[in-house]
Amino acid sequence: MAYFYQNPALRWLMRNPIWGFVLIVFIFFSLASDHFFDARNFQNILVQTSTIGLIALGMTLVMINGNIDLSVGATLALAAAFAVDVQSWAMFTTWGNWQILPAVCLALLVGIAMGAINGFIVWKTGVDAFIVTLGAMLGIRGLVFVYTGEQSFYAMNFAYSDFSALSVGPLPVLAVIFLLCVLAVHWLLSRTVHGRNTYAVGGNREAAVNAGIRVGPHMMINFMIIGFLAALSGVLLSTQMGAATPNLGRDYELWVITAVVLGGTKLTGGKGDIIGTLGGVLAIGILRNGMNLMQVPAFYVYVILGSILIAVLFLDKRFNASTDGGLRL
Repeated sequence: MAYFYQNPALRWLMRNPIWGFVLIVFIFFSLASDHFFDARNFQNILVQTSTIGLIALGMTLVMINGNIDLSVGATLALAAAFAVDVQSWAMFTTWGNWQILPAVCLALLVGIAMGAINGFIVWKTGVDAFIVTLGAMLGIRGLVFVYTGEQSFYAMNFAYSDFSALSVGPLPVLAVIFLLCVLAVHWLLSRTVHGRNTYAVGGNREAAVNAGIRVGPHMMINFMIIGFLAALSGVLLSTQMGAATPNLGRDYELWVITAVVLGGTKLTGGKGDIIGTLGGVLAIGILRNGMNLMQVPAFYVYVILGSILIAVLFLDKRFNASTDGGLRL
């Protein structure tokens, strides 16, 4: 037992058990499929998880705050629609490839605006974020259908639709963007005053107020961050597809919340980190990819992940009922 607690690797694994699961599924699919242990397949996993992973980074901040955002999938779809459609506006038709810049900037601003509205309503009304963002999810999705006329928008600029095929060395550009965002949000959460306040607000909101933290504006900033990351995810997803559809991003909120909870972030707030979230995102990506290579029907992924999520929450509740600290599941 003494060796167990003195070994740094084992202590780290105890603090981040999701990485043990990642290792298990990685080894399993490496043995079960001849095509899994291939450089191109690893690139595919990174690309497939990048869009969900970007939103999961923002969801980690919001959930540590003790909130949740169910509107991320709809925000993704709205941003993607703007990113593709704005390029065809008359004022930008003569801009050449530069027309991509205002389109992407407007799409990102739309995401930030949606997040700001969510955060402002939660702050000023005191209504639970679950209810506010549930309403936002329905409202924004409806807005997407109104804006698109229930039709898909197709990118006519090949520089835009080919962006997702670019690489930086051995890594796809989408994976590079995701990993840079991982580093940025990890730094924000672990090295800044805003990060410390995020834990303080989620751990004990009343104590945070007494400590002088402006809780309302603080939460609003985190909602704006997740809005930005959801919009960025929408832009990148539309470059992969070369199009934006009204149904884009459906069920993304469920995948994102699953990844964040598997990574160890508490639904009640106050605990969580980006390293755990990255593990949760990769666990889902590897599981989906491996089962696809084994030609297992896609719905079994939902069954397995749902069972794992319920088991994690059950064990977490039982553990926390018997101890005040220690292992974070």
